[in-house]
Amino acid sequence: MQWSLILLFLMAQCCIDCQLYQFHYINENKNWTEAQQYCRENHTDLATVTNMKDMERLINISAGDQREAWIGLYDQTHGTRTWYWSLPDVEFSETNWATGEPTDNGNQGSENCVIVNKNLSWIDSYNETNKTHKYHLIKDMKTWQEAQSYCREKHTDLISGTKQLQDEEVKKLMDSSRDYSHIGLFRDTCRWSDGSSFSFRHWNLQFDNQQPNRGQCAMTKFDGEGRWTNENCDNKKPFICYEDEVILIKENKTWEDALNYCRGHHHDLVTITNMDDQRWIQEKVKNASTDHVWIGLHYIWSLRFWVWVSDQEVSYENWGSPGQMGDCNVSGAMETGGGHKWFKRNDTDLFNFICSKK
Repeated sequence: MQWSLILLFLMAQCCIDCQLYQFHYINENKNWTEAQQYCRENHTDLATVTNMKDMERLINISAGDQREAWIGLYDQTHGTRTWYWSLPDVEFSETNWATGEPTDNGNQGSENCVIVNKNLSWIDSYNETNKTHKYHLIKDMKTWQEAQSYCREKHTDLISGTKQLQDEEVKKLMDSSRDYSHIGLFRDTCRWSDGSSFSFRHWNLQFDNQQPNRGQCAMTKFDGEGRWTNENCDNKKPFICYEDEVILIKENKTWEDALNYCRGHHHDLVTITNMDDQRWIQEKVKNASTDHVWIGLHYIWSLRFWVWVSDQEVSYENWGSPGQMGDCNVSGAMETGGGHKWFKRNDTDLFNFICSKK
């Protein structure tokens, strides 16, 4: 009987829509602040865009006759410029600035992109200055933004994070280079309406998003590419909201109590099936009050493997230590700091947890 139940559990149907957040196009003309208020009252917030997959989803939204819409990115008035890595899941922590850098070259607010020399030391630079981008030995002369766009279209992204930059293959590439090269480090004063720290930007390549006279609020165009521009926040436009399908519960519970809470109040403990899900969840767990949060990952001791409570296959993994251990009464938890890795924890440990809403 026990084996039959386990097999039924593993063979249950997969969820139809596993997106952790949904976009909603609102065909009403409002200024940016009015749009933000509407989204917060009726959904979660103005759209936060985390990657190119999100951009594809936005582009496919039915816009009717409208050609543009507000999103949730805005430029803070006198805001502090913050450094970001272009690759969304890499956090800015360790640095390798060349002596005296960053300098801004005496021009406040001008040098917001980074290049590296042959020693892989970092130097802040102008976006408008053409440098040779040699990641994968690409020798085209491009601005930083053009290089970022090229890498996202042809590969993954500009090289990001000290771990990648310290790779021996990268060092060999730079040894053969006589020029400076772009890397995926930039800074700006822009923030997302929901307070998240996602670094993804998709500015119009012909547009300098640092020009304050163009306005402080970002919109996307429904022109096939969805490139963003800054506009006056008082202009009336349609807008895009997002609906968060996961929620952080700041109550300390055992894994089983967390599971029962999610199923009684929402849908289930959250399932993470890919890197995009991981990025979305790790942004949420930064606000937790415990050092780990429960997720919907449980160890079936009798079969010696891990399963998601939603019946999804454990294909994507992000273990911080070996997950398949011969222990009973253990489940998966994500660390709320560091690399947001997964760890096995005793079911009786008390943590915050993440529920899915559907």
